[in-house]
Amino acid sequence: MNIEKYREIKRTLPASVRLIAVSKFKPASDIQLLYDEGQRLFGENKAQEMKAKHEVLPQDIEWHFIGTLQTNKIKYIAPYVAMIHSIDRAELLWEVNRHAEKNGRVIPCLLQFHIAQEESKHGFYLEECEEMLRNPEFPTLQNVRICGVMGMGTFTEDMEQVRQEFRHLHDIFIHLKDNYFQNNPDFKELSMGMTDDYPIAVEEGSTFVRIGSAIFGARNYNN
Repeated sequence: MNIEKYREIKRTLPASVRLIAVSKFKPASDIQLLYDEGQRLFGENKAQEMKAKHEVLPQDIEWHFIGTLQTNKIKYIAPYVAMIHSIDRAELLWEVNRHAEKNGRVIPCLLQFHIAQEESKHGFYLEECEEMLRNPEFPTLQNVRICGVMGMGTFTEDMEQVRQEFRHLHDIFIHLKDNYFQNNPDFKELSMGMTDDYPIAVEEGSTFVRIGSAIFGARNYNN
């Protein structure tokens, strides 16, 4: 845990950019330390791990789900999740809507796009996302709120490539805003940028950065 690094990141981020502390694989005690510093937004990528932490940590934490979400795991996070960043297919959005309705909630969601030159990354391509948005049943989804887009840059030392990927995601955001969400003030979030590339993401318009190892240290997958 590097509290000084956390403070430095918080000092240097513009007021328009919110920090999600990526706490996956980290114990609740580490999250509590950061909570005591004033951090309230935390990111997890395993539904059951998030549920376990939610149950033992302060209830005003905003839990952001940032990993690949299986439809059979939605039930673990639907009652309390603050935002799901990783809606990468139509089937998932419909299932999140169903579970949100069961819990009497409207769940904020981001549409995840495949912008990296890595097949291991998940996400919509623009054409399939637009097909979903044009589906006559899309307006019937009353228990999800589409708030913007998310993407992950390529894991590379070529920061110019990453910049172009983030710029591409920003272009997607503008295209969707202009063509599908022009009258929706909730559609305003651009979630991009992690430990190695978040300064570039901020320059390219990010509103959420997802930072883990710079704050918590290297991951321990045995936790």
